[in-house]
Amino acid sequence: MYKKLRKMLPVMRPVHWLVLSCIAVITCYWLLEIRLDRAFKPLSKLTGNGGKHTELSTLAHTLPTFDHFDYEDQLVVLYNRVPKTGSTSFVNIAYDLCKQNRYHVLHINVTANMHVLSLPNQISFVRNVTKWHEMKPALYHGHMAFLDFSKFQIAHKPIYINLVRKPLDRLVSYYYFLRYGDNYRPNLVRKKAGNKITFDECVVQKQPDCDPRNMWLQIPFFCGHAAECWEPGSDWALKQAKRNLVNEYFLVGVTEQMYEFVDLLERSLPRIFQGFREHYQNSNKSHLRVTSSKLPPNESTIQTIQRSKIWQMENELYEFALEQFEFTKKKLMQPDNKHLQQFMYEKVRPK
Repeated sequence: MYKKLRKMLPVMRPVHWLVLSCIAVITCYWLLEIRLDRAFKPLSKLTGNGGKHTELSTLAHTLPTFDHFDYEDQLVVLYNRVPKTGSTSFVNIAYDLCKQNRYHVLHINVTANMHVLSLPNQISFVRNVTKWHEMKPALYHGHMAFLDFSKFQIAHKPIYINLVRKPLDRLVSYYYFLRYGDNYRPNLVRKKAGNKITFDECVVQKQPDCDPRNMWLQIPFFCGHAAECWEPGSDWALKQAKRNLVNEYFLVGVTEQMYEFVDLLERSLPRIFQGFREHYQNSNKSHLRVTSSKLPPNESTIQTIQRSKIWQMENELYEFALEQFEFTKKKLMQPDNKHLQQFMYEKVRPK
């Protein structure tokens, strides 16, 4: 039987075996491709392309890459301004130069001047800032606490900046601002208008408007949206504020050195801040919002406030921010203080 069957089949030469092997390989590859195509169809549906594109290469091309990211034209700076720190003066320079420098300035206005966003608003805000490409480059500003964009799967986070002020100076300024307003909107009647009690008298009488707890603002602004951030006297909040200040903020200046703050920003991010130094020095926008009537506290008042734990913690954050700012300024120059620091690449191998 075997011999008869062998006679019926043609003689198989080596070239025939090679052809059969090739046919078998091609058939297996074709079957495997069909199985892969069916496997990736659900993936194409999830991406919303109706199943038209199934190759992995097509999917890869739709994903953004860092290599093609335009850091200048996609620049987003977020200035979560602490009230009464000189922020109005800074922001008005930005509005004056936005058309000339071709960027947008947007004010974040939260209902009832709340400093913390609701959870739905957090994710809406983060996605909006990230995807609103028509507004980029952009400077967003508003009185809101630090919001960590990395919690929302955002690849390109905005660059945070801010200013801090000596806590007692900020509290005294705000106290008189509520009573007398400022030269920015002089005809606007403030909610404490007509109240003639001085800050010193307020402290002696232990009234709520001068309670040291009212100073608890710079720490939570840097701490963020966690509940503990807004608990006056929280050690955890102070530590978190310091951590964020160092790790999440590009630059934090101090009100008393506004020009130096502007100078560093213009040198580092000229795409937005080009011309800020000259405008700050020579325009009438460098000292906006001066409180119309303000009496400095006496020595007894200062000592009373400085004995409070809230002042001590807020002042610790201020001193910490000042130390970082002075360090940043110092590293701008070479050790001779005459030339700017530079860097270069050398000893590149292979040649």
